[in-house]
Amino acid sequence: LPAAVLLKDTKLMDVKLGQLGSWLAMRDFTPGGILGAIRRGHERYYNKYINVRKGGLGGLSMVLAGYIILSYMWSYSHIKHDRRRKYH
Repeated sequence: LPAAVLLKDTKLMDVKLGQLGSWLAMRDFTPGGILGAIRRGHERYYNKYINVRKGGLGGLSMVLAGYIILSYMWSYSHIKHDRRRKYH
């Protein structure tokens, strides 16, 4: 039998739908808590994809794909304007 885990220590994917409200009430939504969550997420990403002993192209390709998507979003209005022109 698995040991009983406190609701505060439960991961989001393991929380039942009826417990979601009380689980959210236990989260730290102060600026320091949000900054800590962002920092933990960055460290998890960095250790999983960037700082590995036997590296691959996974992390680098994700960063490159993110850059491509952002640059497309930034230039979308210009691309949309050029698309409607008639060349004749």
